[in-house]
Amino acid sequence: MTFKLFKEFKDFAVKGNMIEIAIGVIIGSSFNKVVDVLVKEVFLPPLTLLTDGLTFEKKKWILREASIPGQNPEITEVAISYGKLIEVSLDFIIIGFVVFLVVKFMNSLKTKAQDPKDTTVKTPKDIELLDRVADLLEEQNRFLKNKG
Repeated sequence: MTFKLFKEFKDFAVKGNMIEIAIGVIIGSSFNKVVDVLVKEVFLPPLTLLTDGLTFEKKKWILREASIPGQNPEITEVAISYGKLIEVSLDFIIIGFVVFLVVKFMNSLKTKAQDPKDTTVKTPKDIELLDRVADLLEEQNRFLKNKG
């Protein structure tokens, strides 16, 4: 039973599924770092300049003020930090837009690669073979029509 489970896992890993998932996770975490820097270091500073020094990260609605340290009883501040929500929302919008652009670019390359008449991109072997099969079927159909 254990050997069969190990064999199934090996088949799963060798077929590329696990490798593709690992690559996706690694690229995703690196991409997250890039977007984080892009938002915090590129997009937020001009917004802060436009809003006269307002930083989003520290923005919050204070529901209850904290007491002065050492006061009896000591009360902690209760606040809703909406600035973090703004930053995370900007992250989400930027990530969504960049993913959209990447997918659009990849789809255009895929479309070009699948077009056997486009000589600027090398057509994958399977597409070339399917195109040849289609041509042979059309030729066979013409032959059968002319014969009959």
